[in-house]
Amino acid sequence: MTAFSTNCKKCSRLATFLKQVKKDHPAYHARPVAPFGVNKPDLLIVGLAPGMHGANATGRPFTGDYAGILLYDTLYKFGFSNQTESSSKDDGLKLKQCRITNAVKCLPPENKPTGAEINTCNQFLVEELSGLKSGAVVLALGGIAHKAVVKAYGLKQKDYPFGHNKVYSLPEDRSLVTSYHCSRYNTQTKRLTEAMFHKVFKNIRKHIDH
Repeated sequence: MTAFSTNCKKCSRLATFLKQVKKDHPAYHARPVAPFGVNKPDLLIVGLAPGMHGANATGRPFTGDYAGILLYDTLYKFGFSNQTESSSKDDGLKLKQCRITNAVKCLPPENKPTGAEINTCNQFLVEELSGLKSGAVVLALGGIAHKAVVKAYGLKQKDYPFGHNKVYSLPEDRSLVTSYHCSRYNTQTKRLTEAMFHKVFKNIRKHIDH
């Protein structure tokens, strides 16, 4: 299995796009974004992909973009981080018991990775999931991340339909918890409210702290 590298160029469309993004925004990270957090987490959060002016700019998942506002505030409230906000790689934020990654490690055009790109990047997710401790929780943010986790475990998609705040059993006593993505669109349209997101994390805490 190939280890993840921020120099990965396996997907030519994404590599070409990132090259152009780097030209347009020289100060941006504009490369594959590495996971962030503790090495043996109780909670692995899986998002979709880096955002243009968020992780793609800062080089850290959910850092500097709108989707990170609700996520990092919630992580702080439930004891998974030391501060409520995340603005840059050197802002002092540290995660506790928690690690954050994405199903696709590169910024895709229009935030829409192709099926082939999701599948190519899945090998890195397989590696991340295989390193989880027994009893760990995987939180999938959104349907694409959810499907990527199910695929990484070699499970049948039809047996694991996506829905908000669902809990599924995974091998090695691990659990998969699902949530609508904390994107600007979902939070502004109230598809995902703060209260709904907090319920997801109450569920996660129950599993981790039992």
